[in-house]
Amino acid sequence: MTGVTETQVLDALREVMDADRGKNVVELGMVGGLVVKGSNVGFVLEVAPQDGPRKEPLRKACETRIAALPGVTSVTVVLTAQSEGKQAPKHNHGHDHKHDHGHDHSHAPAAKASVGERPGVPGIKSIIAVASGKGGVGKSTTAVNLALAMARQGRKVGLLDADIYGPSVPRMLGITGKPHSPDGKKLQPMLGWGIPAMSMGFLVAEDTPMIWRGPMVMSALEQMLRDVTWGELDVLVVDMPPGTGDAQLTMAQRVPLAGAVIVSTPQDIALLDARKGLNMFRRVDVPVFGIIENMSFFCCPNCGHRSDIFSHGGAQRTAAELGCDFLGELPLVMAIRETSDGGTPIVMSQPDSAEAKAYGAIAAKVLDKIDRGAGAQAGPRIVIQ
Repeated sequence: MTGVTETQVLDALREVMDADRGKNVVELGMVGGLVVKGSNVGFVLEVAPQDGPRKEPLRKACETRIAALPGVTSVTVVLTAQSEGKQAPKHNHGHDHKHDHGHDHSHAPAAKASVGERPGVPGIKSIIAVASGKGGVGKSTTAVNLALAMARQGRKVGLLDADIYGPSVPRMLGITGKPHSPDGKKLQPMLGWGIPAMSMGFLVAEDTPMIWRGPMVMSALEQMLRDVTWGELDVLVVDMPPGTGDAQLTMAQRVPLAGAVIVSTPQDIALLDARKGLNMFRRVDVPVFGIIENMSFFCCPNCGHRSDIFSHGGAQRTAAELGCDFLGELPLVMAIRETSDGGTPIVMSQPDSAEAKAYGAIAAKVLDKIDRGAGAQAGPRIVIQ
């Protein structure tokens, strides 16, 4: 397996000089959180708060230097302005990096009171987010099947797996292997069931934990979105990670989202978190297309008896209370789980099934909202309360 070592990365960075102080970035202790996974490199470049924007050329120089190393296919360099006394852990030259816990956002940039116009992605007409307030509600399964249902309805669709810590799209689409970069700058997306897809799961082993901090996650999301040759797409479906943290704000603030779809199960505890997700998108002026009730009911495959295991109708009532559309309900059936685990999504492997038709009906509603320009926005506005 080709790749680089931490030593090679550090040796290369010793050639990058900070002109202001006349020393290289390693000698100055500016390199933190170095992670090397085969041919993928990521690290933080720490600068003084007053030097933040001015040091962007230095960040770019580090990125360019590492990208030039043989065996490197992707580089994530995040510029962070650390206040004194709150420095992120420096690279410890070969020691274990278990201090970098993925959900520690203590060094994430603070939300701004206002955000400028969000740059689009060339070739992509509309971007939608499939989100949930909590994990375990079947959001990724829903995102994959919705994307494929849109493709079956004649649209050019791509799928971005934005869940850095728990990527599941490679398995659900049945894709193995790694993406290539013909020009050394942009990655070619992988193809699954006829649609292009990108996921952190293509770049690291399935059982490898991602121990990046918030700023590195946000930079990785930007790269997977903008440094991939998506081609001409009508819709890019983004499978968001659960919750309302850095990744969601990154997508909402920096990407021209046409709208968001919220996935929830019917029980009260899941709907409480779904409300949070819905309200987060509203706070940043991203239209919420509606709520989907997943695992809405269970029908016994033997006797046909229906059981509302997680209650029923809660998402529809919540949608009415919050003034948004109810997009539809999806049943809890073994076929959806089996096809998702097996890399044969039910929309494609069993297109005539009731479940596939349910996904298709929801996809049609979302496409109608996109076509009617339901997501046209001048830019998000962060409301601080």
